[in-house]
Amino acid sequence: MKNLKIAIQKSGRLNEKSVLLLKNCGLDFENYKSSLITTVSNFNLEILFLRDDDIPGYVEEGIADLGIVGENVIDESQAKVNYIQRLGFGKCTLKLAIPKDSPVQELKDLNGKSIATSYPNILKNFLDEYKIQADIQTISGSVEIAPGLGLSDAICDIVSTGGTLKSNGLKPFADVRKSEAILIGRNGLEKNEILCELLQRIQSVLRAKETKYVVLNVEKSNLPQITELLHGVKSPTVVPLAEEGWVAVHTVISEDDFWEKINKLKSAGAQGIVVMPIEKIIL
Repeated sequence: MKNLKIAIQKSGRLNEKSVLLLKNCGLDFENYKSSLITTVSNFNLEILFLRDDDIPGYVEEGIADLGIVGENVIDESQAKVNYIQRLGFGKCTLKLAIPKDSPVQELKDLNGKSIATSYPNILKNFLDEYKIQADIQTISGSVEIAPGLGLSDAICDIVSTGGTLKSNGLKPFADVRKSEAILIGRNGLEKNEILCELLQRIQSVLRAKETKYVVLNVEKSNLPQITELLHGVKSPTVVPLAEEGWVAVHTVISEDDFWEKINKLKSAGAQGIVVMPIEKIIL
């Protein structure tokens, strides 16, 4: 069976988490930091290490079959690729930012202003949506220094924590779009067996990250209240304890409402609650 090729970022904020995701899927590969391409020894996959800006184009042209890249990069490239799976990491926001002493108060105040960005296509679409006429200055690199050098009145750039903006005397002004890492694919891969297997592994890893394995003890008389709160993958597992009238309940709980659910379980009579991480959940 012919290997598929997946492109990931060679260096940068998505590189380590992309590599970790693939390794958590059981893929065995080495020397990725010293090579632009490596072959997975236990799966029909080759990994290409590229600049993130190049990944959507490589996938669109079929040089790579798959890619892991930020949603903002896909939009900016305007490449025609298929979104296969949101990956839940690399989350950030493309924001408009202005100097702290800027007179700009509303989006309409950007009319006639100059905005520096590395994402001119995304910015143009945003400004067109709000019918704003501004001068877009395309800069590759340190966009945040542009207002301080007198090159622009505002910037549009990726913001994760806001620390870089603050250190350059800027403040966030408006959100342009949110972004996260996406698994993308070329056309014609929909029923590919290798992709289906890889996607199953990726989804099992993602599900495990979003849930905790919980074991608790409860008196049988309180069991209906406990099971009503829990669903598990299908339903909770109930095991009798050596002590008469008591059972152990095994289940999984979503990370989203974990503490709320734990407090309700305690109120319903749960004791000795043990919480463990899950490596994978395969449905």
